[in-house]
Amino acid sequence: MKPGTLSFYEHAVRNAIRAVTCNLDQALDVHALARCAALSPFHFHRVFRGMVGETPIELHRRLRLERAAWFLRHQETPVTEIAFAAGYETHESFTRAFRLRYDCSPSEFRQGRAADGPGCAQPYPIELTSQLGIHFRPEGVLPFDEPLIRGDIDMNVLIKEMPELRVANRISEAFARLGQVAGQAGLFGPESMMLGLYYDDPETTPPAELHSDAALVVSAKATIPSGLVEQKVAQGRYACYSHMGSYDKLGDAWSRLMGDWLPKSGHRMRDGVSFEIYRNMPGQVPEEQLQTEIYIPLE
Repeated sequence: MKPGTLSFYEHAVRNAIRAVTCNLDQALDVHALARCAALSPFHFHRVFRGMVGETPIELHRRLRLERAAWFLRHQETPVTEIAFAAGYETHESFTRAFRLRYDCSPSEFRQGRAADGPGCAQPYPIELTSQLGIHFRPEGVLPFDEPLIRGDIDMNVLIKEMPELRVANRISEAFARLGQVAGQAGLFGPESMMLGLYYDDPETTPPAELHSDAALVVSAKATIPSGLVEQKVAQGRYACYSHMGSYDKLGDAWSRLMGDWLPKSGHRMRDGVSFEIYRNMPGQVPEEQLQTEIYIPLE
């Protein structure tokens, strides 16, 4: 393992955790967290989720809800005021979010605090599930000393020297439209591969703000038709993990690759686009036989 590689990622994530837990009263700037970690937003979110078990936004939101639950249990602060402090613009939106996590309304949670007495039913718990045991306390967020790196994860990751890929894409559009335009232009051939190029984390970025491209690898001689944009994916070293099965599980695969395998591997990511190559497509094979290769650029 390259000296300092694991500590680089662990140090970056621990600093981000401190920034999140110490700023519950402010909106979370995930791009600023990524800059402080010296990682792109896409890479930062995946590494953080893999190490912590939740994204920075999920951690921030959960701790705010735990703080809200503590206020409901121990103070007479109006629910609307608690909702605003938790980052919700209305009583209704706060109630929906609270019920989703606590399986009761804020008012029901507050009424349940009387069950603290001897011989009574247990009150609703304030703490929500946390992989690292990071929880709100009135004196501050509960300190944590759990290791951020879990045990060995069985991932067959290959280090590949990839050539430069010439791709044609439609900016932020679906594969169906890309395939239609590419098919009409005769771009499909022996070298063709469908790619998903990601610049933001699709799990934490609203769809309207997500910067990602549907792309098709084309030959050097192919003419790119109107309606498609030519782009080059840089040659170099990439870590590649082959995921078999449903696309619904790709987020977990990304997190294990970047939150577990990468910090222990001795490698560091370099600037560059991360992408997926789809070796087959839905409709061609059963869902459990879908093969998706995940690529991250390495120094």
